[in-house]
Amino acid sequence: MAHSTPPSDRQPAFTGLIVGAVLTFAILLGVVKWTNARFAGHEGAAAAPATQAH
Repeated sequence: MAHSTPPSDRQPAFTGLIVGAVLTFAILLGVVKWTNARFAGHEGAAAAPATQAH
């Protein structure tokens, strides 16, 4: 009884890895840009008066 080896799924796995990484990076970049655009007009900690320790 000879057993045949199943076809390799290495290429689809690497394709999914690369596509997933690119999509994750694109989503992350979009969220950062959207958040920066939303808070562009707000004053942050840089506008607060700095306290000095004597």
